Amino acid sequence: MKKEALKTLNEFVSEPEGEALFEMANLSPKRTGLPFVVWISPKAGASHDVRVKISRGPKVHPSELISVAVRPNVHVVGSGKLTAQELELLRKWVDLNRDVIIRYWDGDIEYTEDAIAELKAIR
Repeated sequence: MKKEALKTLNEFVSEPEGEALFEMANLSPKRTGLPFVVWISPKAGASHDVRVKISRGPKVHPSELISVAVRPNVHVVGSGKLTAQELELLRKWVDLNRDVIIRYWDGDIEYTEDAIAELKAIR
């Protein structure tokens, strides 16, 4: 049986995919009111505009995340797929929290805990 090498946290976050995942905060369905996990992050050198990521659960490989642009309108970027109903729910949540998401992305909200405290769930 072949053993896979385990990576230390430093080795993991030094890789591009690991670094991106490490910088994101995952928000549970209980916190957002959505039927999936939403990931938010600061810009951190990204060359694109504000995005959130979506996953079906909290444990996910970065390549499994669905990337969603926040402006000018909420839309899936790349090959990820959301149903029309999921996208509409996400739109409602982003509309409710757009200011917080953008301020966190831009670094105007410095601490993840502060961003999370300002986010509202959809009902």
